[in-house]
Amino acid sequence: MRLISFLLCCSFVCASSTAWAKQKKPETSLQDDPYVLMELFGAAYSMVKRDYVEPADSRKLVEDAIDGMLSSLDPHSGFMDAESFAEMETQTKGEFGGLGLEVSMDKGLVRVMSPIDDTPAFKAGIQTGDYITHIDGMSVMGLSLNEAVKKMRGKPKTKITLTIARRDKEPFDVTLTRDMIEVKPVKYEAKGNIGYIRIITFSEMTTQMLHHAIKDLTKTIGKDNLIGFILDVRNNPGGLLDQAVGVCDTFLAQGEIVSTRSRNPKDTLRFSAKTPDMTNGLPLVVLINEGSASASEIVAGALQDHKRAVIVGLKSFGKGSVQTIKKIPGFGGVRLTTARYYTPSGNSIQAKGITPDIQIPRAKLEELPIVEGYGEENLPEAISAEKGKKAVETNKKSPISKKKDVKKSSESANATPNNPEEKKDYQLDRAMDILKGISIYAGNTK
Repeated sequence: MRLISFLLCCSFVCASSTAWAKQKKPETSLQDDPYVLMELFGAAYSMVKRDYVEPADSRKLVEDAIDGMLSSLDPHSGFMDAESFAEMETQTKGEFGGLGLEVSMDKGLVRVMSPIDDTPAFKAGIQTGDYITHIDGMSVMGLSLNEAVKKMRGKPKTKITLTIARRDKEPFDVTLTRDMIEVKPVKYEAKGNIGYIRIITFSEMTTQMLHHAIKDLTKTIGKDNLIGFILDVRNNPGGLLDQAVGVCDTFLAQGEIVSTRSRNPKDTLRFSAKTPDMTNGLPLVVLINEGSASASEIVAGALQDHKRAVIVGLKSFGKGSVQTIKKIPGFGGVRLTTARYYTPSGNSIQAKGITPDIQIPRAKLEELPIVEGYGEENLPEAISAEKGKKAVETNKKSPISKKKDVKKSSESANATPNNPEEKKDYQLDRAMDILKGISIYAGNTK
């Protein structure tokens, strides 16, 4: 209704734009009086409609003007037309068309916040922090975020070429095939006696699927064998606030989870844990990186402040603002930043992010050969563990006699593993080591 009133106001102002031009108000009024400023907008609108070199679409003019006003406030505010708003509603349900990218505008370019797992963008190797400079050869400079996103979306099985600018590399082209993106918000698997859970996005089913994952992993590994969980929210761009609260509540028995504070102190909202810890206090490690944003940071911050989990990885993105989305029937909707997120200790997430307790960079893990034949048992006349007896004769060989063993071990180390992925994730390997160490320290080794 506000937008309709706004349009009616524009019509009225356009009719009186000539009068406005003749009766120039003082400059101070232009700075302070919203009605005078609306006259300024109406005058500009009227001039475009009357004098622009080509006919201009009235609705698009007004929608673009609103989007420009909102997007000038911060990267996350903006206007969504009816089509964009419908796609946004679909996306929160975990299914949408496109490339699988979460993006924002930065310095006139499209910046990748994170690629979503198992999507065309993820498979093509697009990374957090990449800048998209061209779409099918057309520069994104001058486009709004909505316009850029529309160009990247399209029918499944159609191709698109993105020009990527990445730090320390020359710009390069990546050709992708659009697809229907169906995101399962939670994936999980047993890694020995550790329950590994990856949260890809915070959509409507995230908390429910997390509970299912915990129950299934506990059953698969065995309650008496399970030593703890790893919660992986790397490259998770966020999502619904209530789902972030639900995930935290899964691991916390009490205490504040997050608060939102707006311009008016009376509008402060606080969210607290209400249900028992579903894991009964088992050790927990949370993996984050520079692609972990918004709801992911709420989870990491709450569990860190309550000392419920050890946070490992890299500093998170720092998107700690709250967007209120208002639907305007017949037109679309407005997305406006209305508050900031604060962790239980009172720290703002905005532009600061969550600093991990243990920083673990991305790295490649290389196994070195196991050199056999060096040890006390190989020394001449070495005694055995049993008092008064010499070591077993077969263990007295010279280290030189073990050359074949060394070569064999080296060849084995360089062989391709059955599952290459298990050897690639250095951060996850270190997180598992940390969890095992916590378990040993707590006397929970199983």
